[in-house]
Amino acid sequence: MTSSGDITISALYRYPVKGLGPQKLGQTELAEGQTMPFDRAWGIENGRGRFDPADPRHLPKINFLMLMRDERLAALDIEFDESDATLTLFRGGRQVVRGTLDTPLGRQLIEQFMAGYMERELRGAPHIVQAPGHSFSDVAEKCLHIVNLASVRELERAIGKPIDPLRFRANIYIDAERPWVEFDWIGREIGIGEVRLAVFARTGRCEATNVDPQTGARDMAIPAMLTRAYGHQDFGVYASVARGGEIAAGDRVNALAEGIS
Repeated sequence: MTSSGDITISALYRYPVKGLGPQKLGQTELAEGQTMPFDRAWGIENGRGRFDPADPRHLPKINFLMLMRDERLAALDIEFDESDATLTLFRGGRQVVRGTLDTPLGRQLIEQFMAGYMERELRGAPHIVQAPGHSFSDVAEKCLHIVNLASVRELERAIGKPIDPLRFRANIYIDAERPWVEFDWIGREIGIGEVRLAVFARTGRCEATNVDPQTGARDMAIPAMLTRAYGHQDFGVYASVARGGEIAAGDRVNALAEGIS
C-alpha cells in the first residue's frame, strides 16, 4: 500500500435521471462491474430518439436533455425514492411535478412538465427511457466518477474564483492533502474498506461545468480555464468497481500498490 496522505470520502452523490440534479447519499452499496445504484438510470430523450430498451446501447449525450446544452435543467431540484422509483421535482423550493418513473402514468406526468418547461430547447416531445442495468452515463463503461476537493481548491487558486464542486457532477468527492493525486491512480486500484475501485481514465470536461448548479446560470468557462492553467481539460477520474461492498461518507481511501490478486 502506498501513502498519499490522509484521504477520505467527503460526500457521495448519484444522479437518477441524466441531466437533472443530484441526490446526496450517506452510504451506498457497490456491486462489481456496476455503477452506483440508480445513477443515470433514466434518460429524457429530446424528441423521440434512437434508444431501444430491448437492445440498450450507449448513445451520445446529444440524444438526451443534458446540462451541457440545456442549462435550465440546473434550476430544478430533485427528490428520489428508490423504494418505488418516485421522482419529485422542485423549482425555487416549490414542488412542480411528482411521478413514479417505473409507471407509464408517472413518466407521462414528468414528460408533460418537461414539455412545457423545456419547450424552447426541445426537438420533439420529451420521452423518458430506461432499461434494466443500463446507465445513461457520458461514457460507455459502467463506472463511478471521482473528484478531489483539493484539486477544486487548487483550480480556485489558479483562476481566483470560488467553484462549487457540484459543477463536476461526481459520484464520489474525496478530500486529499494534495491536489491531482487522483491522476496518479490511473491504471491502479484504490481501496475503501473491502471495496476496490480500478481507476482507468481522466475525466475530460465539457461545457456542463460552466453552469452554476444552484442557479442554472452559464457563468464560468471551466474547460477554457483548465486549458489556460494546465494545458488540458481533465478534471476528476473514472473508476470501475473491481470488488463490491459498502462505502460511506467519512471512509478512508487508500491507493494500492497492487490490484486484486
